[in-house]
Amino acid sequence: MAKLIMSLDGSIIREIALDKERVTIGRKPSNDVQIENLAVSGEHACVVTILNDSFLEDMGSTNGTLVNGAPVKKHILQNNDLIEIGKYKLKFVAEGPGLPAAAPAAEDMERTMVLRPGAGRPAAAASPVPAPAAAAPAPAAPAVPVATIQIVSGPGVGKEMELTKNLTTLGKPGVQVAVITRRPQGYFIAHVEGAKFPVVNGRMLDAQACPLNDHDMIELAGVKMEFFFKSK
Repeated sequence: MAKLIMSLDGSIIREIALDKERVTIGRKPSNDVQIENLAVSGEHACVVTILNDSFLEDMGSTNGTLVNGAPVKKHILQNNDLIEIGKYKLKFVAEGPGLPAAAPAAEDMERTMVLRPGAGRPAAAASPVPAPAAAAPAPAAPAVPVATIQIVSGPGVGKEMELTKNLTTLGKPGVQVAVITRRPQGYFIAHVEGAKFPVVNGRMLDAQACPLNDHDMIELAGVKMEFFFKSK
């Protein structure tokens, strides 16, 4: 299980296990990780964990969020990444047997759509005794086809975007944001930001990631869209 190690002025304060899908960080007591410092916004940032991946999202904080010294809005977390919020530092540690391989380049990881409502094998050696036939290799799992989302309500009706990246952020920052991840098991949608959770086929999501199926209807930030696989 991944975790955050919080420190201040070089002294470790606590460890935070990323044992749920969404961990919030900020000054308000309602956060999972409360930092009582005026340089920290009430709802400063959050870490969303889906399957084996975690990503950091700045929630429109006043003073910003740094990762390895650079300001970020969204960032796929890698082992030993150093998050800075005010004077506090949170080191991301990916634990478990075998750390994940390095992530693909940023341009291969993420897409964002901001929704604006109203807007040959060698032969075997000879042998006097026939060898038993080798078991046929298991067929490789079929690759997940590229899906598309299409806006079906509002002035943007008809607009399409292919979900070619591993991570696609949808919504309106400060209002409602969700993320669609592309995994070997398929596509999943999860809530990231906002008081209301996304709706899929008329049912409001909970805190867990929801698998998406062909022709599912998504409602997010006042916009309706369809998730589907294009037939070849």
